[in-house]
Amino acid sequence: MLVNLSIKNYALIRHLELQPSAGLNVVTGETGAGKSIILGALGLLLGNRADVKSLWNENEKCITEGTFDLSAYALRDLFEEENLDYENRTLIRREINPAGKSRAFINDTPVNLDVLRKIGTRLMDIHSQHETLELGKQQFQLELIDAYADNEKIRSAYELTWKKFNVAKKEYENLLSESKALQQEHDFVKFQLDELAKADLKEGEQEKLESELSLLEHAEEIKSRLTNVIQQLSHSEFSVTQSLSNIKSEFFSLAAISKEFEQLLHRIESVRIELNDILQETENVNEKSDYEPERAEKVNERLSIIYHLQQKHRVSSIAELLSLQNTLQEKANKFNNMDELLSGASKNLNAIQTQLLQQSKEVSNSRIKIFKPLSQQLISLLKELGIPDAQLMIDRLEIVPSFTGIDKIEILFSANKGIDPRPLAQVASGGEFSRVMFAIKYVMAERKSLPTLILDEIDSGVSGEVAIRLGKRMKEISSRHQIIAISHLPQIAAKADSHYFVFKDNSAAKTESQIKLLSKEERVMELAKMIGGANPSTVNIENARELMAH
Repeated sequence: MLVNLSIKNYALIRHLELQPSAGLNVVTGETGAGKSIILGALGLLLGNRADVKSLWNENEKCITEGTFDLSAYALRDLFEEENLDYENRTLIRREINPAGKSRAFINDTPVNLDVLRKIGTRLMDIHSQHETLELGKQQFQLELIDAYADNEKIRSAYELTWKKFNVAKKEYENLLSESKALQQEHDFVKFQLDELAKADLKEGEQEKLESELSLLEHAEEIKSRLTNVIQQLSHSEFSVTQSLSNIKSEFFSLAAISKEFEQLLHRIESVRIELNDILQETENVNEKSDYEPERAEKVNERLSIIYHLQQKHRVSSIAELLSLQNTLQEKANKFNNMDELLSGASKNLNAIQTQLLQQSKEVSNSRIKIFKPLSQQLISLLKELGIPDAQLMIDRLEIVPSFTGIDKIEILFSANKGIDPRPLAQVASGGEFSRVMFAIKYVMAERKSLPTLILDEIDSGVSGEVAIRLGKRMKEISSRHQIIAISHLPQIAAKADSHYFVFKDNSAAKTESQIKLLSKEERVMELAKMIGGANPSTVNIENARELMAH
């Protein structure tokens, strides 16, 4: 419920703040005093469009804040879904700066207007006397039917099966599409796969072959250079090995003189041993470094195959060719197993569809059986609210299964004797429509948890005894759900737990709308004025006291 509302710099409001009670809050005031402005500010918290022209002071930003107690709404999952921190006491803020830029926050986290609408509409339900679209929507009417039928458990089971059905249907359709595609490209896939399989590619093969070919193609140069290295290492008069042997002898003699030369002697010996190993390995490589035309031709042929396949498939490595080969093999396997896959997917789809149809009938039956009691309750309420010839019926058309089931629902209404009921939006006048909407809200409030109800002159077109009955029903709803009602009827205002009075203050250079929570005696005088005008008589005052007493 709404715990606190703060409005700054909006339309005629410089700064307004109220803390509505948990029950019935009634807002009254003269026409043009600013009651509808409060509705506009609340609309900003629901994500409605912001207009820089609505700033009271065009040099300051407008700030509207609503603090809500969420403990009764089970909204934690929705907050997590939108990556918002959940708190039982949540603050929603909307800002409009003088440049016209709008920002929205939930618990100080910036959000876009879509998220604001999604959260806001779960917290407040604003109804105005001109709001006919919502009641005309099938979704709203289905929600009414389902709330009255109390079928949430079987409806949730159906919705889960509906999601499974769509997944299974998409999987089957994708397989069908894939089967057609595989059928068309099967011969080509098989040709490519056979070609790659015949090539018998090995990971790392290309690098080894390219290295070997380089050796083979440069065999003569390699042999010449290695021979030169061997000559310099050991076969010449001043070879490196002979020089090291001479140096070793010198250090051997020096070590006999002093131990300080022993370390150098050991190091020279290590160099001589390493150099001998290099010489031996060089001689071995030199012996093998002969040009082999036949081997070079084979290596070239193998590399040509590899290069051709890489160019053909627009890749640059054997690893990519092997990956392509695996992909083609998977396609071939899938083609070979497609009949079995399609059969399995079809059986799964049919099983889920059978379950879906069964559950859809259960949901539909739960709805159909409450058509009559719901219609009767709404007709009874409408007669009580001043439409004595009210006729209301619920028309149903069976449709192909959808997320909501197999029912297309249409509420038909007539306020006049001898006139057949027709769709609500086509036949109800403003006042009649308001009472139909109120009757529906009343019924829904008995069955499910509703957000704060904001009612804008829903009492339009009623007076006298009907107004008293309407106020009584509002009072009953407010025992379970918070209501903020803008009203012009004393019979409604008298039922309020909190009575707020909106008025214009012209004492300063610029007119302001202000709001005041009335005390008991102030309420009596306001009700008397609503009954008898600006200067109420003693009788008007007594009538006001009597209304409050009742």
